[in-house]
Amino acid sequence: MRKGNKLKVLQRTHSHRKAMLNNMVTSLFYHEAIQTTVAKAKVARSMAEKLITRARQNTENDLDNAGKVHNVRLAAKAVRQDEVLHKLFNDIAPRYEGVPGGYTRILKLGRRSSDGAEMALLELTRKKDLAQIKEERKELRESRRQKSDSK
Repeated sequence: MRKGNKLKVLQRTHSHRKAMLNNMVTSLFYHEAIQTTVAKAKVARSMAEKLITRARQNTENDLDNAGKVHNVRLAAKAVRQDEVLHKLFNDIAPRYEGVPGGYTRILKLGRRSSDGAEMALLELTRKKDLAQIKEERKELRESRRQKSDSK
């Protein structure tokens, strides 16, 4: 009898599930919206909201440096890209300052034509518009290019 299993397995091994969710959350923070199945979106949402809460704790003044480093390291376990981790702590978290929760939303899109899976759009509630995101990425690429040229 299976009792007390609070975890959605999603028909994957532990390592595959963990890697898939880490990648989904990283993509969510990078693009600020991703399209996936409803079941995966529900699991990724809980993980993303916990990471945003961790990042929000760093904006509070009563947290010491050790606590801030701890939050960054815990978030870095899931978000492996430095660029996205920086965006999470310096761009996304300040947007939700003073908000008690509900950082993401799931919009159902209908069924996928190939296999009939129910699809959903997982997005941040306070996301930037597409033009602004592209401009920031362009500036980041240019600054990286200048750093590599100067070496």
